Amino acid sequence: MTAIGTALVVDDSSVNRLVLVRLLETLGLGVLQVENGLQALAQLAASAGAIDVVLLDVLMPELDGYETLAAMKSDEATRHIPVLIVSGVEELDSVVRCIELGASDYLTKPINASILAARINASLAAKRLHDVELESFERQTALNRTIERQKEELSRFLSPQIAALISSPEGEQLLAGHRREITVAFCDLRGFTAFAEQAGPEEVMTLLSEYHRLMGEAITEQEGTLEHFAGDGVMVFFNDPILQEDHVERAVRMAVAMRERFMELASAWRQRGYELGFGVGIAVGYATLGRIGFDGRHDYGAIGNVTNLASRLSSQAQAGQILLSPRAQTMLQELIESETVGELTLKGLTRPVLASNVIRMI
Repeated sequence: MTAIGTALVVDDSSVNRLVLVRLLETLGLGVLQVENGLQALAQLAASAGAIDVVLLDVLMPELDGYETLAAMKSDEATRHIPVLIVSGVEELDSVVRCIELGASDYLTKPINASILAARINASLAAKRLHDVELESFERQTALNRTIERQKEELSRFLSPQIAALISSPEGEQLLAGHRREITVAFCDLRGFTAFAEQAGPEEVMTLLSEYHRLMGEAITEQEGTLEHFAGDGVMVFFNDPILQEDHVERAVRMAVAMRERFMELASAWRQRGYELGFGVGIAVGYATLGRIGFDGRHDYGAIGNVTNLASRLSSQAQAGQILLSPRAQTMLQELIESETVGELTLKGLTRPVLASNVIRMI
């Protein structure tokens, strides 16, 4: 028959221990016994949480019941174990002292078997409840660690804003689709195709790694949402999923930082015999944003003419140019120094677009 729990009897009298052991065994418990408080603490440490209730005498050599109880309740590993004081001391002061130290109950000798059984059952129930709560807490803690680890992993593969969106309560609604004004920036390299034809694959990967690192730093600084890297092409948008009143300014500041940082990278590769340039197109307009893709592979994307316009402007930008759509230029005219590059005929658009190039932020 499997024991319903394990009790530890602590009493310096072998007769008292024998009486308690027999009573406890009739209740279905497994029983351990020791002669004093020091042995009790050692047994508790060795049992590693296997003891469910302690029956503790008060007057003992080495370490008395008060000191043993105090030591148990000050130790995180044993403070949750129910302690029943079983003593021949009937003074009220002793009872009060033990209850204040954390004892579950105080029983006087000789022991009434029925009362002992009731106290044991109550103590085991309390211990089981604690164990369930502890197990639940540990599972929740492990789950939280897993979630945080997954968030960290997500942030390595997704824009930080999208990683946070996926794990937020309002995320599902935004992922389902919504319409919002955004600023879109497309960036890519000039001369990359020729470079990829001449260079070895290791050199191509090295360049892209350095380029993506520089671009990523600027994107993060301005809190842009990265839609994708595609070789040398980068698409970033602003004002979604986090609202940004200055989204146009953020996009241009990002692009200017990218252009400045790329100059050092281009200089280093020029010394190796490769001529590379950097161009950007920026447009402002409304788009529908949300989850796109298929089961097993989804992205968070923006659909609308504003993305096409930014892409077409990027394709027309010369090395070092940051081309703005007319609306973006109007919204930032007091914050930038720019020059008109004239009307551009862009693929897929029926009318020419009057574009301007950002020289610097004022």
